[in-house]
Amino acid sequence: MAGSPTMRRRRLASELRRMRTDARLSITEVAARLGWQGSKLSRIENRQIGISTTDVRKLLDLYGVDDAKQAERLLDIARKARERGWWESYGATLPTETRTMIGIETEASLIRTYEQALIPGLLQTPDYARAVIRAARPTDSQEVINQRVEVRLARQALLNEKDPPQLWVVINEGAARQMVGSPAIMTAQLRHLIKDRGKLNVVVQVLPFTAGEHPAMVGSFSLYNFPTQDETEAVYIETMNSALILEKPLDLKTYGDAFDHIRAAALSPRDSRDLLGALAADTI
Repeated sequence: MAGSPTMRRRRLASELRRMRTDARLSITEVAARLGWQGSKLSRIENRQIGISTTDVRKLLDLYGVDDAKQAERLLDIARKARERGWWESYGATLPTETRTMIGIETEASLIRTYEQALIPGLLQTPDYARAVIRAARPTDSQEVINQRVEVRLARQALLNEKDPPQLWVVINEGAARQMVGSPAIMTAQLRHLIKDRGKLNVVVQVLPFTAGEHPAMVGSFSLYNFPTQDETEAVYIETMNSALILEKPLDLKTYGDAFDHIRAAALSPRDSRDLLGALAADTI
């Protein structure tokens, strides 16, 4: 079972939706029988709100679930879905979408990221992260900026876990050439990208200017895959004030195809390493 509260909520909502469909009941019919507003069940199934174990029992009874082990498994997921991930302690410092993304990221087995203008957060150095966050949020207090840097660095711990996710990053050449913070900060960041991590779970490629036009010119995105086939993949797109999490099949295919295109057009990992090393030497 998924370990983060975010993924437990995703799993529970997905299974409850499947059971309702198998029972051939509409959201309106279920709401009427339980005396709920129609929007309540819709929001539960779309993961906009959580659900109590009491309400889970009501749904299981209505859907005719008589397998005691299956019912207890779902009730256990519901109980644990109400726990808080480490990132929840930062409260209003992080938007809801960002907290959701971290919960998804924590459970992913494969993370594919394309960055148009920045080094990805999972590979940023503290000084680079601080400069980027300060530039993006100029009105934030130093305390809030420090908290956001803490979160970004804490996220990176998953790359060193016993069974870490595969991280496949493609960065636009412009992101590697963009001066952030200072020459010293940028040099350290580029060297960090090419350092030997002792594991094969991180792949970094550079999409050169010479690659020309490509499907991802509209902006950056990340795709998340999970260990089990019944977990829905997700796409995360960050904006200046918010973020989007996409899960519809068409969106997953569109962004998956786009990543495959830019991955194929990018320099090989070895050539990317050579380019990043040369850029690091030039910024000294």
